[in-house]
Amino acid sequence: MPVLEGDEGPSVPEDLPPVIDAHVHIFPEALFSAIWKWFDQNAWQIRYKLSSSQLIDFLLSRGIRHIVALQYAHKPGISRELNKYMAKKCKEYPGQLTGLATVFPGEMDADMILQEAFDMGLKGLKLHAHVQCFDMNSEYMNIIYECCAGNNKPIVMHVGREPKSKVYNCDPYEICDAKKLEIVLKTFPALKVCVPHLGFNELEAYRKLIERYDNLWLDTTMMLSGYFKLEEEIDLTRYREDRVIYGSDFPNIPYAWDRELRYLLQKGPFNDRLEAILFKNAQELFGVNLQA
Repeated sequence: MPVLEGDEGPSVPEDLPPVIDAHVHIFPEALFSAIWKWFDQNAWQIRYKLSSSQLIDFLLSRGIRHIVALQYAHKPGISRELNKYMAKKCKEYPGQLTGLATVFPGEMDADMILQEAFDMGLKGLKLHAHVQCFDMNSEYMNIIYECCAGNNKPIVMHVGREPKSKVYNCDPYEICDAKKLEIVLKTFPALKVCVPHLGFNELEAYRKLIERYDNLWLDTTMMLSGYFKLEEEIDLTRYREDRVIYGSDFPNIPYAWDRELRYLLQKGPFNDRLEAILFKNAQELFGVNLQA
């Protein structure tokens, strides 16, 4: 898929409330390079190929008030080193960066790996079903859910079916399903889950889930950009106000960094709802102390 050409703004639009970007990826250099190569060959052309420090500086210098940084282990045995890397980056940007842990579902000592990460100060967990090929209802997931719930740490869990690729080692349409997630939400009511991309391509099913479950959030990542073909334009006024969070997927995007922020400025929703989406909901879910 192509890059969308277009100008980018120099900063967060002035008329917006403070912005927490709750979906930003950081990785060590070698892993980032491999991810970019994969995207170039199998998805879209990434517009911003920046190192972790460069991309954090890029967003902060343009007025993003706080960043929630995500990572994911694509194979067993690398989670501990990735978690150490994330914790180190958080120390480099105190008060500006909240880091989430990673673990590979089913790997040995997954709960110990997670507990070590939380003890280092990481504030949640990122899982990606397309990459890690886990079934969220499998028994090996229970120790992960229990560890996160016991520590009051949320999981950002990519379990929507899209965007998919034929080169994944599993079919997202077989393992990703709103009904499967509902089983998790019912079985682990103390577990906080955030699903990226508003649950793309089961948008309506996930919208209804946040109406029924107080332990579920959705983030907007890439769904307000106009990049993907959707059956209808996203109307955030139809979503539960306190359960939608702004995220960009930066730097792995094929368009200007502020494209979706400008969309929100132009089309709303406005006032309290926009404040909730852009910072209040993320502040509460991830325990962010937004500095004045």
